[in-house]
Amino acid sequence: MHIGLVVNPIAGMGGRVGLKGTDGKVDEARQRGADPRSPDRARRMLDRLHDLASDTELLVAGEPMGASLARTAGFEPTVVYNPDGTETTADDTTAAVAAFINGAVDLVVFVGGDGTAADVAEALSETEIPMLGVPAGVKVYSSVFAVSPEDAAEVVDGFDRTERREVMDIDEDDYREGEVNPQLRAVAHVPVTDELQSSKQLGGGTVDSLAAGIADGVDPNRTYVLGPGSTVGTIKSALGFEGSPIGVDVWRDGEVLALDASEAEILDVLGEDNVIVVSPIGGQGFVFGRGNPQLSPAVIRRCDVEIVASRSKLDGVSVLRVDTDDPELDEELRGWRKVRVGRFERRMIKVL
Repeated sequence: MHIGLVVNPIAGMGGRVGLKGTDGKVDEARQRGADPRSPDRARRMLDRLHDLASDTELLVAGEPMGASLARTAGFEPTVVYNPDGTETTADDTTAAVAAFINGAVDLVVFVGGDGTAADVAEALSETEIPMLGVPAGVKVYSSVFAVSPEDAAEVVDGFDRTERREVMDIDEDDYREGEVNPQLRAVAHVPVTDELQSSKQLGGGTVDSLAAGIADGVDPNRTYVLGPGSTVGTIKSALGFEGSPIGVDVWRDGEVLALDASEAEILDVLGEDNVIVVSPIGGQGFVFGRGNPQLSPAVIRRCDVEIVASRSKLDGVSVLRVDTDDPELDEELRGWRKVRVGRFERRMIKVL
């Protein structure tokens, strides 16, 4: 297999520090103490790929876009493009992909989010070369991503067909104001395996009754960490406050302790008894790892987890998924879990 690999080195940096993306916010993310996320995601994918197919031929971009990560994993990559300096742009991504095309790769693997996906898709638009994303960005609305870095490696090693999939992106400034309007940016060829899609399964209950059930049962001594999305937004309203629609809010005994909080702000206000209330995000049913990076492993480990979901949300998934950047925590979270779908109703659903 002849593969081109490009890593967006700043993808996902704005997530845990509450910026909901990195476009135009790299300096601010660094000032807030953000660490790069994509190199570790790329390393995990490459380590697994080397275990599965060490003879894979890799074409890569030079530092900081993937070359050293490939070498550390045990590959001997061919560098076909070198960015000019350490601060990379979308132009570097498209230039690297153009070099991969000239190198006649069988597949382009990228590490980033929806913005990177759109850049890669644009560069491949005149070809039939498939693309596969290793999710590392804050925004992951496109259906071109594997479930996790390790799954991406298994797809690379084992796919035998492709499908046309949508590449979506949203305006981050609108996103930060609470408006989520994904726009179709491209349709790309994507390797197809079971890990890339979910089937349908029906749920029950209503969002209003679900929210009422949560509000009726609150413990005044418990700290509630309330995730993003419309379902949890209804719970926030039932608790008597207007929460941030795409952010994480923290509430205890009638008081909002943190609004649109970063990871550090959440950790600062947690008490002895804490619970995360979260709803699946995205078409693949992610509970953690898509759209809520503020809910980091450090936060999750200090909380119980209550998963809630509307009927319409469960209509689109047969399983739920986690991808926290901590494989040990992911394993702890997996298994059969109760999902609250109404005031009293709960369903068992498997978390993968």
